[in-house]
Amino acid sequence: MTHIMKMALAAAMLAGIGTAAPAFAADNAMKVCGAKYQAAKTAKTLPAGQTWSQYLAQCRASLPKPAAVTIPAKPMVAAKPVVVTKPAPTRVAVAKPPKTPGQPSPAQAAMYARERQCGAQYRAAKAAGKIPAGQTWPQYWSACNKRMK
Repeated sequence: MTHIMKMALAAAMLAGIGTAAPAFAADNAMKVCGAKYQAAKTAKTLPAGQTWSQYLAQCRASLPKPAAVTIPAKPMVAAKPVVVTKPAPTRVAVAKPPKTPGQPSPAQAAMYARERQCGAQYRAAKAAGKIPAGQTWPQYWSACNKRMK
């Protein structure tokens, strides 16, 4: 097949897609418009300076809109009244009082106090030059925390 015959076949197929299957065209707008765009680009029939996004918007607008699906309403049937009974309340044993948001637990509060004490000791020892060479705050904190527990 020659190049011209292929283009003619593609144009004929595209013309058939747009009219023979409107539901298909609506569901696959990207495919249909993409094929039309490529055919127009190959045949050099695109308007000068028209981009793919402009062509796609124009093509989508020209495609038929899918028909709205309507669901037939079911006839209303009188229903028996439903009696709702509430279950008896159950008691739940609470081991701890509920923690208020934003407040640390007792264990966290104790850890924060140890951290503050160790921090003060670290700053004092560092100022006095009593920290071993190369020891960092995390290393000091680990050792101090173990001592204070």
